[in-house]
Amino acid sequence: MYKTKVTKQDAEKLLADVPEERSFWCSDGRVFRNMRDLSDGLANMSDETFNYHLNDEKHDFSNWLQDVVEDEKLAKDLSNTITRREAAKRVNDRVTLLNMKL
Repeated sequence: MYKTKVTKQDAEKLLADVPEERSFWCSDGRVFRNMRDLSDGLANMSDETFNYHLNDEKHDFSNWLQDVVEDEKLAKDLSNTITRREAAKRVNDRVTLLNMKL
């Protein structure tokens, strides 16, 4: 279960770069090292690229957020999204909230 109250330390950890070997390698060649990168990437990627990573068989974004970034709340929120636009908004909103904690 994830924490409902986010501390400054939590926000710093969640927004930090992941180790290079745990980066998210997008099918369009982009590499995401943190949540800000993912937010920018979702805002600018094609729907085709988004659908490659999120479909009935794959939930690459939420899996990466859960297993690597360790943001259970955002991972759960993204697992319920269908469109790239909705996913981009959820990630952007989470990044904005975490930035307010810094």
